[in-house]
Amino acid sequence: MDELAEAVIAGESPDMIERIPLPRAFPAAHVLKRDLGIFADGEERDVRRVIRYGEVPMPVIAPDEVLVAVMASAINYNTVWTATFLPVPTFDALRRFARTDGFAARHDLDHQVIGSDASGVIVRVGSAVRRWRVGDHVMVNPAYIDDQEAATHSDGMLGREQRAWGYETNFGGLAHYAVARVSQLVPKPTHLTWEEAGGITLCAGTAYRMLVGERAGRMKQGDIVLIWGAVGGLGSFAVQMVRNGGGIPVGVVGSADKVGPARRLGCEVVINRRSLGLPEEDLGDGGVTAGKILGRAVREQVGEDPHLVLDYLGQATFGMSTVVVRRGGTVVTCGSSTGYLHGYDNRYLWMNLKRIVGSHSANLQEAWECARLVRLGRISPTLSALYELPDAGEATRRVQCNDHVGKVGVLCMAPRAGLGVTDPVRREELGVAALNPLRAADELVTVPRRSDHVVVG
Repeated sequence: MDELAEAVIAGESPDMIERIPLPRAFPAAHVLKRDLGIFADGEERDVRRVIRYGEVPMPVIAPDEVLVAVMASAINYNTVWTATFLPVPTFDALRRFARTDGFAARHDLDHQVIGSDASGVIVRVGSAVRRWRVGDHVMVNPAYIDDQEAATHSDGMLGREQRAWGYETNFGGLAHYAVARVSQLVPKPTHLTWEEAGGITLCAGTAYRMLVGERAGRMKQGDIVLIWGAVGGLGSFAVQMVRNGGGIPVGVVGSADKVGPARRLGCEVVINRRSLGLPEEDLGDGGVTAGKILGRAVREQVGEDPHLVLDYLGQATFGMSTVVVRRGGTVVTCGSSTGYLHGYDNRYLWMNLKRIVGSHSANLQEAWECARLVRLGRISPTLSALYELPDAGEATRRVQCNDHVGKVGVLCMAPRAGLGVTDPVRREELGVAALNPLRAADELVTVPRRSDHVVVG
């Protein structure tokens, strides 16, 4: 571990941290451009084959950026996409980004440091940064926006140059150090550990925008909300937000062992799609047959059709979503982990005045509002498993295989779990069990640190 990292972990003063030189390189989970052709046609794309751990060069920061010593991060499905090079290699996005301005050219490298979540300590600030200081504890919102675009000032997610940090940019969160724009920063809740805070921003922010954001679901009290993948990363936060807002969460899960965790998160109704006999893919009728089966199950439990459906699975579920949502209801989509080409019967949409709304990540205001809910104790982290940085590939494989609930965390610079709490009184008031509703569902594991080390650049 380098001198700066040791100082950060030891809690040295901001003045001391600023005086210590930056290391020339640092450990990171990354993918390499040379591996683009590693998977043969039809071969299983096991992410462990391409996610590497080793030293990468330290980048310079732009005037509107900060360098964060990353204490913890988490796995999201976009890391799976990066490591399978599907639907397109993210190196293509880095190349396009590099053409936009001088500082963007840094991102077009032969390696990409991945990861779209992070909690940590600011160790350097750019010359244009005003509201943040070295030593501040932060979380990083993955919405990487261009504040010089006009549309951004209406909504940060509307700018043409908006990108997903650590997916469509380099220098992401699965590393000892990450580069973030100042417009991504959110204060870390003081009662959380690094690993709890390191898995919040992407999924919780996305769920917030989908549900209560004025540009998406606009959920109101009493709304019935059907949530696909209710114990996944996004779903586990969505369930909590529906309950907070006075709604009725109906969780759909894929196996019997996920029913209990869904109830602990707050689902009043849990539907096991396997026991209901719902297909894993569209039967060719746009999801009508399966959607009717699902609709009957929902009505049997709550007496009404859902007002909202949150769908991020995509191809396998989207047709059912458009059928099951009530007349005048809304399907909000933010992703397509099972495939991007959605089939549905449009009659169920137009003749019943239903809406489909696209939603993506969260703008900075939404991220701050979401973080406030966490600080108030209204939203809990959903960490269920914890890996160390050298095993980011194993952690990502777990998400790739859907062998998890909630969030799979990764310790980066933090030497062990349980660090980072600066308000232990508040933590005690909220209760550790309440802060970790999924720990009992999936024993928190920390994989031992490996010794192999690969040098890049």
